[in-house]
Amino acid sequence: MSGCRLGKELTLSNYVKVLQPLPVYFFNHQLFAPLNMTNFSLLTALDLAQLVRTRQVSPLEITQYYLDRLGKYDQTVGSFAHVAHGLAIADAKEKTEYLAGIDNSEPLPPFFGVPIAVKDLNCVAGMPVSYGVAALKENLATYDDGVVAKMKAAGFTIVGKTVTSQLGSFPYTEPPGFLPARNPWHLDHNAGGSSGGSAAAVAAGLVPIAQGSDGGGSVRTPAACCGLVGFKPSRGRVSQAPVGDYQSGIACHGPLSRTVLEAAALLDVMEGYTTGDPYWLPSPDRPFGETTGEAPGKLRLAYAFSLPPFASTAVIQGAVAKAIGAAGDLGHQLEETCFDVTRLIEPFAQIWKAGVGASGIPLPLLETVNQWLGETSGTAGDYLRGVRDMQVISRHIVGFMEKYDALILPVFNHQPPKVGEWAHLSPPDVVQKIIEWIAPCPPANAAGLPAIAIPVGFDDQGLPLSVQIIGRPAADATVLALAYQLEQQLQFNGTKQLPPQFPG
Repeated sequence: MSGCRLGKELTLSNYVKVLQPLPVYFFNHQLFAPLNMTNFSLLTALDLAQLVRTRQVSPLEITQYYLDRLGKYDQTVGSFAHVAHGLAIADAKEKTEYLAGIDNSEPLPPFFGVPIAVKDLNCVAGMPVSYGVAALKENLATYDDGVVAKMKAAGFTIVGKTVTSQLGSFPYTEPPGFLPARNPWHLDHNAGGSSGGSAAAVAAGLVPIAQGSDGGGSVRTPAACCGLVGFKPSRGRVSQAPVGDYQSGIACHGPLSRTVLEAAALLDVMEGYTTGDPYWLPSPDRPFGETTGEAPGKLRLAYAFSLPPFASTAVIQGAVAKAIGAAGDLGHQLEETCFDVTRLIEPFAQIWKAGVGASGIPLPLLETVNQWLGETSGTAGDYLRGVRDMQVISRHIVGFMEKYDALILPVFNHQPPKVGEWAHLSPPDVVQKIIEWIAPCPPANAAGLPAIAIPVGFDDQGLPLSVQIIGRPAADATVLALAYQLEQQLQFNGTKQLPPQFPG
C-alpha cells in the first residue's frame, strides 16, 4: 500500500526542461461562451489552460474557485474520497508566484495551473489511498503513480482523490463507509463505476477534468451515466508504472472529460512507455490532440444494437440509432453486424474475481460481494485457464475488427440503476446483474482495443444517453477523430450546460 518516491521531485523551475511548449492546437481551441471571470465551471480544461497562459486568471484563482464548488456541492454528489485543500492551495500559490516571476514568452507545461482529480485506486504522494476500503481511509501514499507524475509534470494541480467502487470491482460506486457517487443529472441514480467519483465530479463541474481507470468499462460506464466523454486507450498506450499488471492487461488509465478534444489532450499527457512495462506502444508521430480535430476520411463502420446473449432496451438502441444516423450523414459506410459476447463471459469473470485476491487486502475488510468474488476465485490454475481462454477469444475479436475501421455499440444495456437498487440482492445475483448491464464493455478490455463513450443526448427521465466506439488495435487516433466528428455532428457535448442542481 505504500512505497518509495519515484526519482527526483519535479519542481516548477524544471517543468519546462521535461516538456515541450504547448502545441499549436491548444491555441486554436475556442471558448464556448464569453468569459465570466467568476464562473469557470463551463470552461474546458483547455480553455482554463489558455486563460492561465495569457495571464487572464491565476492558478490560485482557478483552484480556489473549484475548491469552493467542492465545499458547496460534494456532499450532495458524493464524488470525493479526499479533498486535498491544503496541498492544492499550496501548489496553486507556488504556480501563481512562478508565473509572476517569468516573462510571458516563457514556455509552460500544457495544463499549467488547471485543477484535476485522481481516482482513489492510484497513489498521489501525501494523499490517502484507500482503494474504496473504509478501513484504509488513513493509508497515506508515499509516492506518485507514474500516470500521476506525468499529470503533475503537465502542470495540473491535483485537488483530491475521487471515490471508487471498492477495489474498482463494480460498475457502480457505492463503497461502504463512503458517500455513494450520485449521478449529477438524476441524484436518485448512481454515477456508474468504478470511476464513478471522477465522472460525478466532472459532470457536476467540481473539476474540469479527471483521471480514471478502465478494467471492464470503468471509464466508459460512468462517462455514459454522467453525460461525459470517457476514453479507454489501447493496451500499452499508458503505463501502469511503478506497479505491475495483475489482471493480464485488461485494465488501463484513461481520461474523463466533457469534450473529445480534452480527452485527447489528456491522453497526450498520460501516454508513453516507462522502463519495464510489460506492454507498450510507440508514441504517435503527432499528438492525439492535434489529429483528433482532423477528418478521419470515409470509414467502414460496423454497428450493433445489442450484443447476444443480452438485449439492450429500446432507449439504448435509440441512442445507437442516433449515432449511426450521424455517421451516415458524414458519409461513412455502415454495416449492421452480430457481435456475440457469450464465450467471453466466463473467462472474463474468472479474471475479475482473481483481482480481489491480487489486491492483498484481507477478505473480512471487504464488502460482501467482493468477499464472494474472492471466495469463489478458484486456484492459480483456474486463473491461468481463464487468461488462456480470454486470449483465444480476443483473437477472434481482433480478427473481426480487421474488416472495419470501428464498431459502434451501446455502452451498457439499460440506463443506470438507482443508488442502492441492488443492495438487497445476494452476491451471485449482483454479479449477474452487472454482467447483463455492462456486457458491451469487456470485449475492448479483453482484446486491448481503444474504446470511447460519447454522449448523444438525454432520455425522457433526464438521464444522459451515450454510445461506444471501439477501434482496431492501437488505432486510438482513429477512434478519437471519429468521436470528435460525431460530437460536432450531433452538436452535443458537456460544455453546453451543467445539471440543474449544480449551477455555476
